[in-house]
Amino acid sequence: MTSAPAFPTPTALDGGTSPLRSLERRELHTGWTVRAVAGPVPAHLAARLDAPVPATVPGTVHTDLLAAGIVPDPYLDDNEHVLAWIGRCDWEYRTTFEWSPDGHERHDLVADGLDTVAAVNLNGYLLAETANQHRTYRLPVDEHLRPGTNELVVRFASPLAYAAAQSVAMGYRPHTNPHPFNAVRKMACSFGWDWGLETATSGIWRPLALEAWSGARLAAVRPVATVEGSARTPTAADAPVAGRLAVHVDLERAEERADERADERAGRAEESGGAAFEMPAAVDVRVAVHVAGLVTTALVPAGATSAVVDVDLPAVRRWWPRGFGEQPLYEVTVELLADAGTDTVVAPSRTAEPTTSPAAAAPREPRAVVGPLDVRRHRVGFRTVRLEMEPDEHDGEPGTSFVIVVNGQTVFVRGANWIPDDAFPHRVTRERYAARITQAEQANVNLLRVWGGGIYEADDFYDLCDERGILTWQDFLFACATYAEEEPLRGEVEAEVRDNVTRLAPHPSLVLWNGNNENLWGFHDWGWQPRLQGRTWGLGYYTGLLPALLAELDPGRPYTPGSPWSGTLDLHPNLDAHGSVHLWDAWNRQGYEVYRDHVARFVAEFGWQGPPTWSTLRDALSDDPLTPESPGMLVHQKAAQGNDKLTDGLLPHVALPDDMDDWHWAMSLNQANAMTVGIEHLRSWSPRCAGSIVWQLNDCWPVTSWAAVDGAGRAKPTLSALRHAYRDRLVTVQPRRPDGGAPVPGGPSALAVVVVNDSPDAWSGTLVQRRVRYDGTVLAEASAVVGLAPRETRTVLLPDDVASPASARDELVVATLGDERGLWFFAEPRDSALTDSGLDTSVRVLERAGDPPLPVPGSLRTPARSTGPAHRYEVTVTARELTRDVALLADKVHPDATVDDQLVTLPPGESVTFTVTSPAALDPDALVARSVLRSANQLVPGTGTPRGDA
Repeated sequence: MTSAPAFPTPTALDGGTSPLRSLERRELHTGWTVRAVAGPVPAHLAARLDAPVPATVPGTVHTDLLAAGIVPDPYLDDNEHVLAWIGRCDWEYRTTFEWSPDGHERHDLVADGLDTVAAVNLNGYLLAETANQHRTYRLPVDEHLRPGTNELVVRFASPLAYAAAQSVAMGYRPHTNPHPFNAVRKMACSFGWDWGLETATSGIWRPLALEAWSGARLAAVRPVATVEGSARTPTAADAPVAGRLAVHVDLERAEERADERADERAGRAEESGGAAFEMPAAVDVRVAVHVAGLVTTALVPAGATSAVVDVDLPAVRRWWPRGFGEQPLYEVTVELLADAGTDTVVAPSRTAEPTTSPAAAAPREPRAVVGPLDVRRHRVGFRTVRLEMEPDEHDGEPGTSFVIVVNGQTVFVRGANWIPDDAFPHRVTRERYAARITQAEQANVNLLRVWGGGIYEADDFYDLCDERGILTWQDFLFACATYAEEEPLRGEVEAEVRDNVTRLAPHPSLVLWNGNNENLWGFHDWGWQPRLQGRTWGLGYYTGLLPALLAELDPGRPYTPGSPWSGTLDLHPNLDAHGSVHLWDAWNRQGYEVYRDHVARFVAEFGWQGPPTWSTLRDALSDDPLTPESPGMLVHQKAAQGNDKLTDGLLPHVALPDDMDDWHWAMSLNQANAMTVGIEHLRSWSPRCAGSIVWQLNDCWPVTSWAAVDGAGRAKPTLSALRHAYRDRLVTVQPRRPDGGAPVPGGPSALAVVVVNDSPDAWSGTLVQRRVRYDGTVLAEASAVVGLAPRETRTVLLPDDVASPASARDELVVATLGDERGLWFFAEPRDSALTDSGLDTSVRVLERAGDPPLPVPGSLRTPARSTGPAHRYEVTVTARELTRDVALLADKVHPDATVDDQLVTLPPGESVTFTVTSPAALDPDALVARSVLRSANQLVPGTGTPRGDA
């Protein structure tokens, strides 16, 4: 975004000798109202909504009506359906602002985001009609501004009605979900998804401003940071390297627009008596690039509108993903400069006779220049990135790799998918992005994939990922549907891609562009082809338009046409042996054990559902009684047959509880265990498998879903499961063939310990493998000295006496290397000898210190920042007998309490200490109550005996 001072007090025109001043930006965010102007407004609200309602910019209709107390919170109970009429109505936003002539040559209304189908009017003049949430608009207003009060009106048409009409006008194209979201460039999930509510809202969702400028402005700036030398040559992470910064600059000149409107302005001069009018002169300008203490300038001669400024930097520090090195970022300031000797050209008036007025014919005095004409500021990181998709072969089967390589180093992706963090994305602040990315770091995530049914996130998201070394994968916004490739959609797609590639390309965290989510797969397998009747469906975007635009705007970053992607259109797009895959047979049709049947090269989606945390559930629902099938629970379960799939996926492991509190815990634990099984399996096959991206990190509202962090920002137990399974060093026990290969269904099988060292340091020691009884008795034992290089994986087959149980129901394998431990249970909890009578607990109140963890504001709760130190408690839990998956659900004691870990399995006599942090004092006894201190043992029939002193 252009950096400029606040809009100044207006000054009068001075006859053409005013200085060329810096671009000035004035945000138009005050004085707005909104009202309904058409559509099915409920009768009891008609009078209220016919009158203006105070509105917020940036904002949306839903949040404005909520703030005014006119509608209930759409996140609560069944209010989503109660408010469905909002998306079927037309809405009008209106404000006024003062303006006086200010000496600038050009004035633009700049809309960073209009959601979505809008008509923009200034003082009764139609400036534009828009239909794309994902792009910006710059609207010249010189002819329509007037001294004094100006009225700005933005009228939004119903997005539901528009999408339905466009679907017919362009020709029906198949899509998932009820509404034709594929017919309009609007956030797809705002029409509802299998985890998201339907809002179909409207509003000015990103900043709106009036910009004034003279001479020229920076229309686009793309700083491209590269590392000199071979991208395939690994060097020490902290070794300086030669870098180059190529700053691509596009200009808009004032005289360009003057030429376009000369006839109109001349006509006005004639009507006013033939007075002369001025056209801005074509001027030489300079572009100055400031980086790393260097200033490099380049002349852009009069009439030219683009330039590239190259800066060679002999020694830069490279930017690395987290876990590989540091994240040095270089400030880049780009200034557009004009010389003080710029003249103004005066054109004759368009009258019947030439004007001979001395004022019109005489040259003007040179105009002074006050500061740079325009300024942009960016941060860049120097690094290389490539995607290796090369032929390979494993177990005699040919395949195609999918490996992300940064600075010559292979990165095993420990990823999570990202969706909009709020159904109303304008509410997601930098603080909220930071909180969510902190949770990703806590889960040892190193990549976030921005999913294609959402939005191009705000700059804050990518800035924070740059700072923290979190890689980003950005889908273009096509998801689970077919798309028309003809106008008007094609032009909108090109405009939004140009906008967002230019905006996001400077970010070093961005390592992959992706054409779409599941559309290639859908074309193959979802019955779309006959329904298309030969119409275009988006392939031309994914294989033509998008790669062409990237070749022009961001040629140095990898691109894939879709996800999943096998590397060629000649193969089915979702094959384990080729490229990236999405695994949804687990959850949709089978249990999560089926993950082990997939030895994929890279998994870009897999997941399992679980409910939100207990506090979030109780905040959102007023059901009495609250049950898995009470009305609110069903509204907040969007997946097809979601509850049946939850039940079917639970039953192989534990019996279905009849108590709601136990049901909630069982489903939460099952979600976490599913992710543990999937991630540890995929990591055990590295480097053959080069990454896993779980579905999903976050939620946009309180809902039963695949998220690890619920819609109120609270961590579910699954976040701890990710933390454990994604840790740098992993010991895991996995099924293998007797020769160490991938098991074949019905074939011979064995067990192996897989040691994964995804750290920068070597790891060696004695790998101890034991078969033990639940009471701790060692039944068989073996050991081996192992040494792993950095980023190495090693597989060690278990001896038969360790791998073969005498009594499956009360035995397990324990493998340890140093402080890391892997477990293999021969029986599921429901078939095992687990009991719930073996925990001792103690609670120690710690000295208060530091700030408490802050809940992330959302519509459910907006707590005030605590000014006092946090209350902290150490809860020590000791097992008398084997206890699986001990967890402390701190939010049940206080909604804003957090705990540092979850899901710890304790052998007999072993202890774990959890640290609980809260903004308020807690009852220590409440922290060890049965409903708070949980374990898998509690879910085994017949284990309900009170334990210890809990």
